[in-house]
Amino acid sequence: MTTTTQFWLNDRLITTSASAGMLVLDYLRKQERLVGTKEGCKEGDCGACAILIGELVDGRMHYQPVTSCLVPLGEMHGKHVVSIEGLNSRELSPVQDAMVNRCGSQCGFCTPGFVVSMSWYVMCAKGEPSRDGMKRAISGNLCRCTGYASIVRAGDDLVEGFGPGGNWESIWQADDRIKAMAEANMVPAYFNEMPKRLAAIAPHVVEPAHEGAPVDFHVAGGTDLYVQKGEHIPDGQVKILNRHPEMKGIRLEGDTFHVGALTTFEEFGANADIAKMIPRIQDYLFLIASLHLRNRATLSGNIINASPIGDMTILLLALDSELVFFEDDGQRTVAMKDFFKSYKVYDKRPREIMTEIIFPKVDANTRIHFEKVSKRKCLDIATVNSAIKIRTSDEGVIEAVNLTLGGVAAVPLWLPETAKYLVGKSIEPATLHAALDIAQGEISPISDVRGSADYKRLLARQFIIAHFVELFPDRMRFEQVV
Repeated sequence: MTTTTQFWLNDRLITTSASAGMLVLDYLRKQERLVGTKEGCKEGDCGACAILIGELVDGRMHYQPVTSCLVPLGEMHGKHVVSIEGLNSRELSPVQDAMVNRCGSQCGFCTPGFVVSMSWYVMCAKGEPSRDGMKRAISGNLCRCTGYASIVRAGDDLVEGFGPGGNWESIWQADDRIKAMAEANMVPAYFNEMPKRLAAIAPHVVEPAHEGAPVDFHVAGGTDLYVQKGEHIPDGQVKILNRHPEMKGIRLEGDTFHVGALTTFEEFGANADIAKMIPRIQDYLFLIASLHLRNRATLSGNIINASPIGDMTILLLALDSELVFFEDDGQRTVAMKDFFKSYKVYDKRPREIMTEIIFPKVDANTRIHFEKVSKRKCLDIATVNSAIKIRTSDEGVIEAVNLTLGGVAAVPLWLPETAKYLVGKSIEPATLHAALDIAQGEISPISDVRGSADYKRLLARQFIIAHFVELFPDRMRFEQVV
């Protein structure tokens, strides 16, 4: 059945019956001939195809930077898609002007993506403008020519201009920054019309995610599915899961977190209750993926991919998570520890849809930590990763512990024997050394392109040490345990 997708593309209303599974990147370049959005890696890694997607939330526009090479066209219904062409006004914007003044472009292929990402930062970022914030905004954009120094200097100019004492400080501090920027001709005036324009688009009528005729592809964030099967998706029957808001969001009910399966990495890290429970969650996310991908990648997608080195999978496994599935005949809950059976084989029925992830809130005596090593320091597939959740008494005795490792077995690995040994033991170097020996017996790494089996065993050992050194520095000095 053909469905119609209606959305605003820059300053034009688009109504199209193109395949819901077509990539926004392909639609922009091949259908609309908006070729400023570049096709680079087509895996979400280079950022040359970055666009902004705007959504009406409580009467205000909320924009996110994403890589259009991983976004299905059918998800754009009722939204505002902004390509690089849509940021052009009567004169150079502050972002464009800064890039010109600092010679931030050489071959120019990556430049549109950088301008889009930096524009999002000055339009929408929260908190005070900072170099670190700007660098995180462009963390998903790669440049092969400039060495980044000129681009970073352009970012510094913007941070100074919008920061305290800068020429545009009042615009950054405005209650509606996008409106203030439009009035100052920093973005096109049509941005002010978007709330009214999007409100006029009738929503799709969507059947429940777990019901309806069989489909070829269920598309959530798309960050893995499009990389693996992107050439087949536009020709298949596609269900766009992100049309189901009931599968999004995070709520705390009593002592239990209920996290919608479609919650993105970025939404997970931005939640105040999650940040309180995992104080360094933003540091971990920065290692895991760029902002562009964190805005797309879903927690359920990371789990269902069943990669032995899924970063959020390893963290959620340590949190004692349970997975909720719906099928036509009802609901089923599976403990995540029991979900993975063998490589890419797991306890999910063909027609089931994961709708929710549940895990308990931790108390004040519980600490959580995550470690990862990859070929690149950030934004790369892990060689080995690990997470721990550990509760201790006031006297330093371990009362409960979950320890997980990725990249050392055919599945995301929970270490029951190591955890069993640690419970009831005091936190001290001798305890840790004994636990390290037990852990080595529970893992079975293999050599591959990311590292040898011996290297992965060494990383597993070092990560377990790092958990204890980071979480209990008063009891575990590094020089005592290596």
